[in-house]
This record gives sequence, structure tokens and C-alpha cells, in this order.
Amino acid sequence: MFVSDPLFDAVLRGLILASAAITWVVILVRINGLRSFSKMTSFDFVMTVAIGSLLAGAGQATEVAGFLQPLLAMLALFVFQHVVARFRFRSGRFRDLVQNRPVLLMRDGVIFERALAETRVSKGDLVAKLRESNVLDLTEVRAAVLETTGDISVLHGDACAEDLLEGVRSVER
Repeated sequence: MFVSDPLFDAVLRGLILASAAITWVVILVRINGLRSFSKMTSFDFVMTVAIGSLLAGAGQATEVAGFLQPLLAMLALFVFQHVVARFRFRSGRFRDLVQNRPVLLMRDGVIFERALAETRVSKGDLVAKLRESNVLDLTEVRAAVLETTGDISVLHGDACAEDLLEGVRSVER
């Protein structure tokens, strides 16, 4: 307890511990780099959710050990992410092991039903993403790609450079 009044103690504890924990996260991000909370891989997404949960736990701690444990777990996650990112950068084999490949859902106005089924993306979800990308006619779409993050990228216009689709898996071909 910081002070004898339970209500004031809870408020003070929450403010101090949450501030200290968020400062710790900022320090870790500064050390680890801008990629810390990117959405490049599924691991990055899990890392973001886990850090948020640990941050909440640290802000609610009632003992020193209950505060330090989430901070150390955050450090471990950042170190693990750093190590995985280095291995992904250096080894194509490791990258293929830990990272999904993007999948082509649509090409030159044609929706690939088999790709939608394999990736469990509904046609309605794809069409919603096309609308969100201001597509006015399916024939405008050069490619729609389900990215490794779960986002759908829509490339539309007159032409699409082939190198933009490098590494994208095609289920229909």
C-alpha cells in the first residue's frame, strides 16, 4: 500500500504503476526499433496483444513481484521478437518456417473462389475490401492479396508490376 486510504491507494497505485510500465514499453520499443509493433507477421500481432495484456497486469499489480514479472515478460517478448526477426532476415528457410506467404485472391478482375475457400475469406469480405479501396468495377482490379497480417491489399488501375506480386502464392494457377 502506498497510502492508508484504500480508494486513494488504488488510484495512486494505478497511476504510478501504469506510468512506469508504459515508460518501460517505450524504452523497449526505442531499443528494439520501429518494427516492434508492426503487423508484418502473425507473431507481431500476438506480440502486440501480449504486451497490452502484460501492461494491464503491471498496472494492476498489488505486490512488487506482480509488477516485475510482467515487465520481465515484456523484455523476454521483445528479445524473442528481435531474435526471430534477425533469423528471418538471414535465413529464407527460417522465414518460410515462421511466416505465412501472402495469397492471391483476385487477378485482373477474376475472383479466385478456391483461394477464398482455402484462406477462409468470404466473398463478402473481399467485396467489402474492394469497396473500401474505392474500386468501382471489378475489371479495374489488377490484384487482391491476402497479406501475411490478414489484411487484404487491393491493387487497381491500368497495370500492375509483376514484382509487386513477387512471393505471393497463387492457388488458382
